[in-house]
Amino acid sequence: MTVTANGPLPSGSYDVAVVGAGVVGCAIARELARRPRLRVALVEAQDDVGQGTSKANTAILHTGFDAVPGSLEARLVREGARQLAAYAAESGIAVEPVGALLVAWDEEQLAALPHLAEKAVRNEYGDTRLIDPPELYEREPHLGPGALGALHVPGESVICPWTTTLAYATQAVRHGVELHLNSPVSEVSWREGAHLLTTARGTLRTRHLINAAGLHADTLDRHLGHHDFTVTPRRGQLIVFDKLARDLVHHILLPVPTALGKGVLVTPTVYGNLLLGPTAEDLDDKRATGSTAEGLALLREKGARILPALLDEEVTAVYAGLRAATEQDDYRITAHPEQAYITVGGIRSTGLTASMAIAAHVTELLADTGLDLGPARDLDPVSMPNLGDAHPRPHQNAQLVAADPEYGTLVCHCERVSRGEIRDALASTVPPRNLDGLRRRTRVRAGRCQGFYCGAAARELFEGAEA
Repeated sequence: MTVTANGPLPSGSYDVAVVGAGVVGCAIARELARRPRLRVALVEAQDDVGQGTSKANTAILHTGFDAVPGSLEARLVREGARQLAAYAAESGIAVEPVGALLVAWDEEQLAALPHLAEKAVRNEYGDTRLIDPPELYEREPHLGPGALGALHVPGESVICPWTTTLAYATQAVRHGVELHLNSPVSEVSWREGAHLLTTARGTLRTRHLINAAGLHADTLDRHLGHHDFTVTPRRGQLIVFDKLARDLVHHILLPVPTALGKGVLVTPTVYGNLLLGPTAEDLDDKRATGSTAEGLALLREKGARILPALLDEEVTAVYAGLRAATEQDDYRITAHPEQAYITVGGIRSTGLTASMAIAAHVTELLADTGLDLGPARDLDPVSMPNLGDAHPRPHQNAQLVAADPEYGTLVCHCERVSRGEIRDALASTVPPRNLDGLRRRTRVRAGRCQGFYCGAAARELFEGAEA
């Protein structure tokens, strides 16, 4: 098993290199790991997997009911939702099937709901249902006044995005994929049947190249002479409310969507919090992940109408992520056989749901570029720590604690994270490189105190593992 973060990159040539270890890049690497003949590299600019768009989204497992019918995105979301739901159940990834309500607040939005139901049918999802105000308020008694009705989409769920990305990467690495972190790609050249990737850690050579670089997919595309799309970073700011707010809502509360996206929503998380957001701000800076006073004020204004009581609850955290918006509504997945190169661009918020289907689609395109994939194999399953608040935590398992008391010693009381869980994360196949990575693997420092009480102990354990 190979995970590197420092020193020169390995010599020799890879059959396939995947640039970008977000949820889509990791899913592609996992799919390629099913082909034991291939030597595969997963190359990531930052010091951990899932560090970009993948770590800062609304974490919804979509049905694809409102995708553009007939689009590539619609098909891959539809297929990917089924695949990821099964994979999550097998791997221990937290999922809660809470369902969604698209709430209409005016006559124009109300008139749009039947069309959205028809659109869902065209996307092969037939379980939507129009509900009137009495039923809506029975389902959501804390909803703000004045709602005229809603479209119920029972198949929508919430999922843990951090564990999903990590599960893909873990399975890939255990089956031979070489993960190289801290390796931003600055140049790409194609000559004599091979790609040469210039990175901060040296040059990597590969016969076939897959560009899953997210916000930077267009930049990598231009290195190889393609100008098919431009990524515009679309910032989404979100507010995380305390676990005590969780009982205020029972479904994902969606607005009627617009051209900029699904708009501001209120959704539960698998961690027991409520999210309010996101904003949709088109920017020029692909590093602008800071929150703004204006953005948070807008969210509170929207939240006051959707769920007035929410604004009386404590805020645990705020964060912002950047989505890879392009000129078209659809994914930009394109094969360039003459260069043994595939672009996987324009993957927006549905990319988490579609990730496994995207990986299968890209692998088929890879075969079309002339690569002999060789026979496929089944991968050994992975068992990930379930970070869901609805799932029993290790400290509640008397047999586990009796066998190993470390699971009964809590470090983070807000999120009920034990020393045993932290120890396991630090010794895992793809270990964290910093305290933020440890948080995404265990939830330590992610609760209402944001590490005020547990931060020193978490750091001591982290630094002890490094020593």
